[in-house]
Amino acid sequence: MNVREIEAQRWFKQAQADLEAVRTLHAAGHHAAACFYAQQAAKKALKAVLYGQGKRVVLGHSVRDLTGRCAEYDRRFADVVEEAALLDQFYIPTRYPNGLPAPAIPSEAYTATHTAAALQAAGQVLRCAESFLRGKALL
Repeated sequence: MNVREIEAQRWFKQAQADLEAVRTLHAAGHHAAACFYAQQAAKKALKAVLYGQGKRVVLGHSVRDLTGRCAEYDRRFADVVEEAALLDQFYIPTRYPNGLPAPAIPSEAYTATHTAAALQAAGQVLRCAESFLRGKALL
């Protein structure tokens, strides 16, 4: 197994674990954390794709931007860019009180509706990434 296969698998496995954490956090009512982990799951799945394409370093936190980069390798990613973009709003404000207007705090601002939308978007990104990686025999 070569380095790009190993990295693609490592990143995708962590993406899957993060998506499972979203489900657990959602069930426990921890919606801010669930939304953040949904963003993380999608980001890691997209980085798995890029590592699988031989990228040595993949920087960035924007799921929208990473999805666009993946679309350069497979147009299927272009179909999920807009839904994936929803996840970018969950990177900072879900974790830091100063990411929201006062007096709001993340643990009180996010709801099951937010988590459901984040879970849907992250799931779609992971399915697209998994299909791509399997098609390239990287998983």
